[in-house]
Amino acid sequence: MQPSRIRASAVAVLLILGTSMVLFAETESPAPTPKVNINTASVAELAYLPRLGTKVAGKIVERRKEKPFTRPEELMEVKGIGEKLFLTLKPYITVSGPTTLNAKVHSAASSSRRPAPASAKEKSSNAAPSGKGR
Repeated sequence: MQPSRIRASAVAVLLILGTSMVLFAETESPAPTPKVNINTASVAELAYLPRLGTKVAGKIVERRKEKPFTRPEELMEVKGIGEKLFLTLKPYITVSGPTTLNAKVHSAASSSRRPAPASAKEKSSNAAPSGKGR
């Protein structure tokens, strides 16, 4: 056999093996985001949501006693939940199915805040000099 035919055969075998690996490989699907059912969750379970405490969670429970939620967007009718907070909560809430969230979710915005300077002296030492620079 000629070397070019051997190379061509080897390339063909590798292509077939690679294609079969892609077609038959087990693909890992990403884990579903844990959810809180706002129609059935307890105050404690609702408080697992990011930036939500027990006070607002209690307001959610009171609101759903009057009228169950039919859409997640109705959560903005609860005092203390505006559009910005709702957008933070949206990936974690549902109006049907079981509650699968079982630990507090901390929002990314709170961890990116910089701590305040320790003292006024430290703050003034980092400030730009005042005056005309003469």
